[in-house]
Amino acid sequence: MEKFLPVGISEFEKFTKGNFIYVDKTQHIYEMVKIPQAFYFLSRPRRFGKTLLVSTLQMLFEAKKELFKGLWIEKSDWQWEYHPVMVIDFSQISLDTPENLKFGIDNMLDKIAKNFSFRLKQQLLKERFVELITNLGKKFDNNVIILVDEYDKPIIEHLGKGEEHLQIAKANRDILKQFFGVLKSLDVSAAVRMVFITGISKFSRVSIFSDLNNLDDLTMQNAFSTILGYTEEELHRYFDDKIKALANALKTETKEIYQKIQDWYNGYCFATKNVKVYNPFSLINLLKSKEFKNYWFETATPSFLVNLIKEKKYPIPDMEKLELSELRFSSYDLDRLSLEPLLLQTGYLTIQDVKENIYTLNYPNQEVKVSFLSYLYDQIVETPSTAIKEQFTRLHEYLNQNEINRFIDTVNSILSSIPYQHIYDQDEHYYHTVFYLMLSASGAQVHTEVLTSLGRIDLEVYFADKIYIIELKCNQPAEKAIEQIKQKKYFEKHKGSGKMILLMGINFDTEQRQIVDWKIENI
Repeated sequence: MEKFLPVGISEFEKFTKGNFIYVDKTQHIYEMVKIPQAFYFLSRPRRFGKTLLVSTLQMLFEAKKELFKGLWIEKSDWQWEYHPVMVIDFSQISLDTPENLKFGIDNMLDKIAKNFSFRLKQQLLKERFVELITNLGKKFDNNVIILVDEYDKPIIEHLGKGEEHLQIAKANRDILKQFFGVLKSLDVSAAVRMVFITGISKFSRVSIFSDLNNLDDLTMQNAFSTILGYTEEELHRYFDDKIKALANALKTETKEIYQKIQDWYNGYCFATKNVKVYNPFSLINLLKSKEFKNYWFETATPSFLVNLIKEKKYPIPDMEKLELSELRFSSYDLDRLSLEPLLLQTGYLTIQDVKENIYTLNYPNQEVKVSFLSYLYDQIVETPSTAIKEQFTRLHEYLNQNEINRFIDTVNSILSSIPYQHIYDQDEHYYHTVFYLMLSASGAQVHTEVLTSLGRIDLEVYFADKIYIIELKCNQPAEKAIEQIKQKKYFEKHKGSGKMILLMGINFDTEQRQIVDWKIENI
């Protein structure tokens, strides 16, 4: 059955009737739905439960109280009053051309009307949408609920695919703008109880939602920062037994498993409150398969982001601890796409800190960082050999085991396989970028351009018992790199950590395209 049917098995019903552990978010939902009339927008990365949230709202407004047994909202003062609900899921609509998008929306409106036992008489898209909303209100003598899922799919599906697809994206955007503009009219507004629109990206109101000046954007509001995803407290409250079973299966201490889950899947922050949430998709798959993997990243590849990075020759190491003003988050427009806000909205970066309206962004966790940078390496460096790619994991292993000669040999082997011409010039920045991508793709916990009171460290690599502080040079002695680390006292902040501190200086020869000189010292 189609997801928008007012009867039948919905996503929420499948979830509540199945053998699932579920996290009760109905108190957050109540804060949304208690407002007499509200127009909401919420963007979140893929696989964060947006569709399940839409389905939950549908069941709530259809007054299916039996599905909410034992949940917070069942004991609240919520009035279980039936409202006609229309769900418009753009993932179920053809969007390859503007003509097919219009036809798909038309077809969906017809199906919704048919399921409520009436037919639309109007011919044009906007008028048909108005007719559907007002007729539903009259038929049930109650205000209508409009739920829109994946509103941006007709746009983002065409990004990063060349000029022809960009023009399709713009034409689709204009259709969406006209379609959503209907919700501002007085006739429609009077018939509507709530509008909820969700998707991955947040295109500016100027481009799509210009007529909806009453649209309340929940995306970065503190009150709704944890409406999707699992908090640390929820992880322990709902999943303790499952995680203990995982620890037993992996023959690891429960404390260590919790720490690894946090490193791999926690870290997403959607507001200034700095409350972090776990990726629900990855966590559930971990508990199911009992294996730490890149579950979230494997569900889709960010080709349009990679194309933007290549097109703008973006300095990849700068993505760590990126600083943006609050105004930058409102610049989502096809005519001037900005990479940084897109990285945030799509989930590849998240909010790490906020001070005086300056947002510091970083990778949310190891899953995202390792998989994204590994993918970037493949797309940007384009190493042809599969055997070479398999050497990446050994870099992490060799550093951890202090096998520095093997580490350097492996780096040089990888460097020798790289085609000569790339998007960056063959300078220190190029080697810094490639070296950083290599280590990150290996699974090592790498941080770049770490700020200290006396300067910026090129790289830090963390292990359970040691920290490498690495300074990179081109055509200069490795000894000079070591001297810089000592002079700037990059190691000072790690004293007292109980970990071994290793200083590593590396010199790349740009003609030979190899590491020709390296030095390592203990502190």
